[in-house]
Amino acid sequence: MHTELLRLVTAGSVDDGKSTLIGRLLYDTKQIMVDTLEHMEDASRRRGDGYVDLALLTDGLRAEREQGITIDVAYRSFVTPRRRFQLADAPGHVQYTRNMVTGASTAEVAVILVDARKGVIEQTRRHSYIASMLAIPHVTCAVNKMDLVEFSAERFAEIETDLRRLGDRLGLNDLHVIPISALRGDNVVDRTDAMPWYDGPTLLEHLETVEIAGDRNLEDRRFPVQWVIRPMADEHHDYRGYAGQVAGGVWRAGDEVVVLPSGLRSRVAAVETLDGALEAARPPQSVTIRLEDDVDVSRGDMLADPDRPPVVARELVAHLCWMSERPLEPRAKLAVKHTSRSARAVVDELLSVVDMDTLEDRPSPERLELNDLAVVRLRLAEPLVVDPYARNPATGAFILIDEATNDTVAAGMVLEAS
Repeated sequence: MHTELLRLVTAGSVDDGKSTLIGRLLYDTKQIMVDTLEHMEDASRRRGDGYVDLALLTDGLRAEREQGITIDVAYRSFVTPRRRFQLADAPGHVQYTRNMVTGASTAEVAVILVDARKGVIEQTRRHSYIASMLAIPHVTCAVNKMDLVEFSAERFAEIETDLRRLGDRLGLNDLHVIPISALRGDNVVDRTDAMPWYDGPTLLEHLETVEIAGDRNLEDRRFPVQWVIRPMADEHHDYRGYAGQVAGGVWRAGDEVVVLPSGLRSRVAAVETLDGALEAARPPQSVTIRLEDDVDVSRGDMLADPDRPPVVARELVAHLCWMSERPLEPRAKLAVKHTSRSARAVVDELLSVVDMDTLEDRPSPERLELNDLAVVRLRLAEPLVVDPYARNPATGAFILIDEATNDTVAAGMVLEAS
């Protein structure tokens, strides 16, 4: 039976219990191998507090285990009868913000943990800001460690009010707030009697039922060409197909198409996979598209709907998460990697950087430091075919590369293009 895949990211401050929460999800949904379970129980018994240390399931790096923190993004998969899950556990430390952005970049749901004793703190604001910046379609705040505030309905109501105020300010999508105790398992997989005042779903019930089918852009047809297929074999002598992943819209034979940036026009002759022709292709299917006319199409071009075209841009205004130890200064020259196309760019202007204490934009910073979240203007040496990120993340996201070191130094989201 085919079950739908949900990608989610967990985020929160250090010691909010993310690794324990993920361990609890895996433990209570019976996804743990017997030998792994025995090892965890032995290690926990030596600790002597009566609880299985569920964080051992995700904190895989030695430094993570020694320091009791999450450093790198840890990916875990689990399955329930209703849905498949791919889960990214993002670090909580401020200095690992770039890892949080990486883990969250493909997520459909963000689960932000809040310690019931501390309430909304700077890292809650930072991770909520990133969820907003990345336009994650669904945000769930799990108020953890409710057992340490005696399962107080009043304390939960206070925190929920603060979170909804923050959500309104940042424009968070589909915000839900759920009280839990990851250590004890209350309201994670199984419902608890400890909080009779809460009548909403458990965390897993919510994740199993959140509606994600409508999150992708099915209105604007976008198809970045990754590869031109010319078999040169006798049986496929004249075959020419364009392979890639559908980035937007529904593609069918007969659709009109414009090739960008050249502007050439044609129609779709067929949409195919190895198994043969498809009636329709949707994001994120990987397919081959054939055109009726023998037009010039190369890797890096984009096929699009001529009635709803993307922007052929020479200049971008974009959100940026700076990921390099070396600061970014105006006039820096970098490479831009966007869908299947690359171009050189100059950082024309640093427009603003976010002050995480106030969530206000500080205009015209002199430079960007590691983990800064900012808005910049880029001038491109050759055109890129883009949409605003809020309209289509697949065609609105890019990375910046330092050509001298080949390091990825920033993740970007297009705000405006011209």
